[in-house]
Amino acid sequence: MQLAGFIKQTRIKQDDLAEFEKLFKSFYSPLCHYAFKFLKDMDLSEDIVQEFFYNYWKNRQTMSIQISIKSYMYRAIRNNSLKYLEHVKVVKKYEQNFIETNSNDAGLNSNELELKELNDIIETTLNDLPEKCSHIFKLSRFEGLKYNEIAEKLSISLKTVEANMGKALQLFRKNLKQYEEIAC
Repeated sequence: MQLAGFIKQTRIKQDDLAEFEKLFKSFYSPLCHYAFKFLKDMDLSEDIVQEFFYNYWKNRQTMSIQISIKSYMYRAIRNNSLKYLEHVKVVKKYEQNFIETNSNDAGLNSNELELKELNDIIETTLNDLPEKCSHIFKLSRFEGLKYNEIAEKLSISLKTVEANMGKALQLFRKNLKQYEEIAC
């Protein structure tokens, strides 16, 4: 290690702010340009260099630098720049993973919510129908019986089945139209 560098380090360790300011003024701009080679962003490069000098001053009394101060600073700036770039890469990877995961989940949740809303409307509509009308509709739509089969099963006329189905379908159209307006 050079004697001048050793003397600078010793003075800085002894809280010589003037010596630290000389070091800062001598190397701030070259270190920023050096960091820029890695980061391609001058503001970010300045942040990295300022953070280095802040930490150097803060830890000055406990640091033991075995190489020249100049080599130490350049190595630290290179390492901090590369560490920052690696951090950015990891953050972007997790952001992308988060977006993909949540967009898939959001789509499922949205579909599940829409299905639940639709089932609620169907259930409400069935409950709003008169009991006989609701029963006829369920036999037709849920059990797949034809109108004449429903008429035979319930011992009612085919016209009664048709009228009740018409009433049920009309109410469903009305309630589902409201759902369509809500969904849009």
